[in-house]
Amino acid sequence: MSTKDFIEKDYYAALGVAKDASAAEIKKAYRALARNLHPDKNPNNAGAEAKFKEVSEAYDVLSDVKRRAEYDEARRLFGSGGFRPGGFGGTGGGGPGQTFDVNDLFGAAGGGGGAGAGGLGDLFGGLFGGGMGGGTQTRTRPARGRDVETEATLSFDEAVRGVTVPLRMQSPGTCRNCFGTGAKPGTSPRTCPTCHGAGVTTRNQGSFAFSEPCRDCRGSGTVVDDPCPECRGSGVTSQTRTITVRIPPGVKDGQRIRLAGKGSPGQRGAPAGDLYVVVHVGGHDLFTRSGNNLALTVPISYTEAALGTAVRVPTLDGAVTLKVPAGTASGQTFRIRGKGVPAVKQSGDLMVTVEVAVPKQLSEEARSALQAYADAAAEDPRPMITEAVRSRG
Repeated sequence: MSTKDFIEKDYYAALGVAKDASAAEIKKAYRALARNLHPDKNPNNAGAEAKFKEVSEAYDVLSDVKRRAEYDEARRLFGSGGFRPGGFGGTGGGGPGQTFDVNDLFGAAGGGGGAGAGGLGDLFGGLFGGGMGGGTQTRTRPARGRDVETEATLSFDEAVRGVTVPLRMQSPGTCRNCFGTGAKPGTSPRTCPTCHGAGVTTRNQGSFAFSEPCRDCRGSGTVVDDPCPECRGSGVTSQTRTITVRIPPGVKDGQRIRLAGKGSPGQRGAPAGDLYVVVHVGGHDLFTRSGNNLALTVPISYTEAALGTAVRVPTLDGAVTLKVPAGTASGQTFRIRGKGVPAVKQSGDLMVTVEVAVPKQLSEEARSALQAYADAAAEDPRPMITEAVRSRG
């Protein structure tokens, strides 16, 4: 969106709303117009298509609070239709119909021509995001280095407790032959003759000037005549490096860890990018993990479940005693607090599920004892099922 568009186009008129219309009114007007002017509804109708683009452009500006404020301010300063590419018509300064540079209007207070103190370039520098007229040109910022991603595979215990691992990786780095200048050793980059080191060039359009990155130096402000043979003038080469990374305790499988400033170097001294380490965690023979909680399955015998028992169970840092009450059902889960994954705020818990182990083979003595128990207990473990069968039998 150019400055000229902001000043010359009446977006309120395009949508048919008042200048103080609310956001809801603007949205409603746009939807009605877009519905009627949409190209699918008006095939091969160039006029409707042009009008559709016009109302879409108007809505893009007026529906954005910040851009609407900028648009209103620009039209307030110059008035509807007040802008002309060759200057402003009027009687001030030189007689009827004479044009004058709008920068003179703002430079008068500074006692000089051009933008002067508080000139037009400064006025619109923040409004339209670029230098104008006599405003100060800003050299293009050197590009920040790219982010780099690598992977690390950890064991279950390493992920839970934390570990320091060396990562060998290949990524762009500052050229060691030219130290990032891009110029052959013994030579130096020279100031760009086109932009004189500013990194931007300016073209005039009537009373306004528009700045853009210099095409000859690509915004760097310097030109390399004799490129470095190693990096071919880029200042960056592909390098193999080893980085020692501290993986914090409690990382999860698939988690990305950000290491600020450990990515690719920036151009001409700009900040380096970040390094992202994607962690892959192996499994464990006993434990499974859910968040910061660990889960463990412990088999117990039928008599232990019926009579109750105390079982020693493993944890990440030793063993603890779990009391199993008499009459515990198979599949019941017990919580041992604080014995899960360590964490800064609150460690997880160990969730122990007991399962009654049914023997596959019994000795004659054990079988006789078990049958004697069954005869003595004479208890139906499924009374509701038995009643249902009896009633349907």
